[in-house]
Amino acid sequence: MIPYRQLAGWAVFGGVMCLLPLVLPPGILRMVIFANFLAIFALSWDFISGRTGYVSFGHPFLIAIGAYSTAILSFRFDWPLIISIPSAVLITVISGLFFFVPALRIRGTYFALVTLAFMELAYQLTQVLRPDITGGTRGISGITSIVSGAVPNFYLSFSILFVAALLLWFLARTRMGTALAAVRMDEGAVTASGLSTIRLKLFAFGVSALVAGIGGAFYVHYLGSIAPRAMFDINFLFQILVAALIGGSTTIAGPIIGAFFLTFLLEYLRPFIDGPERFLIFGSVALIVYVLKPNGIYSILESGYGLALARFRRFRPEGGPAK
Repeated sequence: MIPYRQLAGWAVFGGVMCLLPLVLPPGILRMVIFANFLAIFALSWDFISGRTGYVSFGHPFLIAIGAYSTAILSFRFDWPLIISIPSAVLITVISGLFFFVPALRIRGTYFALVTLAFMELAYQLTQVLRPDITGGTRGISGITSIVSGAVPNFYLSFSILFVAALLLWFLARTRMGTALAAVRMDEGAVTASGLSTIRLKLFAFGVSALVAGIGGAFYVHYLGSIAPRAMFDINFLFQILVAALIGGSTTIAGPIIGAFFLTFLLEYLRPFIDGPERFLIFGSVALIVYVLKPNGIYSILESGYGLALARFRRFRPEGGPAK
């Protein structure tokens, strides 16, 4: 059955977003660009951690691999972007599978700790391994931009977000998506049914790495610079996780909502609290929302929509005048 209502929702979302440059000033539009990229990262994290229940603390590792790969290839070796970006995405998927596949055989807290260890290892290696190529602790600056200006970058970042969201939404509705949800609920039952949970998790991780690599590659060309302290910062990881959880994990739309909420919350707190204290406040807000509504902001909006629809149907006339 074709979900026409949901497709209409995606169409409305795309149409409204495409109209934003007509009404928003460049400053606000740049905030939306950062929200778009955070939403991409949150979606990629949610597909592996939200769908399968395997919580990863090493997701910035995947994003950094994509970002560093295209930065090095384009800046150090003068590769054209049309080659460096796809190559970076491929390197991200291969590197992610090489490092994280062994960790898929463990569960729970151990998996989270192993992925966190991989991120810390990558952080240290980036600083000491071939600093003439990676830039060491200073990183790389002067990276080529794909487009210039707030409006073109907005449309580019949103196009990536929209395509990635639709791709993940489609995959979630397939039998593969149903099987991944079953892994989260009862992995033992999935194994008993004859399905290979290793292959399912491998597929989820590959898709997650693909989206993270694409987001990281385009993100670094938007920023124009990259440094290990920024890419492997714990606050960066915190924002990705909180965006997915506070928005509504496993919902596709939820991580997007959470990313926009956090981006604007942090930015509007800046004039009043400029420092790490901002993260304490938004973390507290996220905790309150998550405790009151474990399914996130998406469930609040969904409940509000359902209530409004029920009231509309209640007061709508049932039929025309009697003859």
